[in-house]
Amino acid sequence: MNVLVFGAGALGCYFGGRLLEVGQDVSFFVREQRAEQLKTHGLKISSPEGDFESGNVSIYTSSEQVQNADLVLLTVKGYHLDSVIPQIQSIVAKTGAFVMPLLNGMEHMEKLQHALGKEKVLGGLATIVATLNKEGHVEHTNPTSNLKYGALHSEQIAICAQLEEIQHKLKTTFVKEADILRHMWIKYAFITALSGITSAMQLPAGYIANTPATLTVAKKVVHEMCTVAAEEGIHLSNDEVQGIVNMLKGFKKEATSSMHQDMRKGLPIEIEHLQGGALRLAAKHHLTIPVIETLYGVLKPYEFGRPEY
Repeated sequence: MNVLVFGAGALGCYFGGRLLEVGQDVSFFVREQRAEQLKTHGLKISSPEGDFESGNVSIYTSSEQVQNADLVLLTVKGYHLDSVIPQIQSIVAKTGAFVMPLLNGMEHMEKLQHALGKEKVLGGLATIVATLNKEGHVEHTNPTSNLKYGALHSEQIAICAQLEEIQHKLKTTFVKEADILRHMWIKYAFITALSGITSAMQLPAGYIANTPATLTVAKKVVHEMCTVAAEEGIHLSNDEVQGIVNMLKGFKKEATSSMHQDMRKGLPIEIEHLQGGALRLAAKHHLTIPVIETLYGVLKPYEFGRPEY
C-alpha cells in the first residue's frame, strides 16, 4: 500500500513510522523546515510499544511532487485544515487516493467531503500521548496507541480491507470499526473534556481524578457532548459515557492533553476545532452547553499562542 502521511508531527510520524516499519510504502508531506529536520535527523520513535528508526524517509513539500498514493493519512492540526485542502484536492485528483483524517473534532468531515467527495473521505481517529523533541523525534509516553478507521461509503470497503490485512503486524493497534462515526463522537467527547480542563487548570490530567470538583466538571463536559452527539444522530449508551469518564480518570498524574502541551510551549491551540466546534453544533440544534462555553471563553485568548500583554 502506498501511504502518504500529510503532516509529520508526533501523530503522523508515529503511525506513519509504524506502517513503514512493516514494509509499507510510506512518504511524508511536510513544510520545508520539517523536511530539513527529517533529512538531518531522520525519523525516530521512542515508545513503550517498541522503538523504531529510519534514516532515509521519502519526503514531499509540494503537491506537484506526489505521483502515487492509495491512502492519505491527514494528521495536520485543525487550524491548518483550510490552508491545506487545495493541496489535498490536487493530490486526490492526480492519484485517486482516499483520505483518512485523524483530526480532532467533527466539523472537518463535512469540509473534506465537500472538497473531495463523500466517497473519498474515510472515518478515522487516533489515540496517543506523544510529542516531538527538539530533534523532531517522536516521544510516545503512554503505554499504548490506537487508530480506528472505517468506511463511510461503499467505495472505501477495499482500502479498509487492505488495512485490515496488515494491522496484525503493526506495533500499534489498528482497528476497523463498522460504526466509525460513533467512535469518533466518543473520542470527541473525551478530548473536549480532557483538553479543556487540563488547559484551563494548567495542570496534567492526573488532577482530574484526584480532585472531586474537577472530576465533576469533566463529567458535565462529557454529558454536554453526549447531548450534542444525540442531536447529530449518535446516541451514546450509559456504558459508553461511563467509559469516557473512566478514560479521563485513568491517566497517570503527569500525562496531559496535546492542547495543554501546546499552551505550555506558547503554540496555537485547537480551541475552535474542539470547544468552538461543539458550540457551533449545539447552536445548530438550539442547545446550550454552559460548561463547554465557559471553557471556551477561558481558553480563547490562547488561540494563537501565548497572549502578549
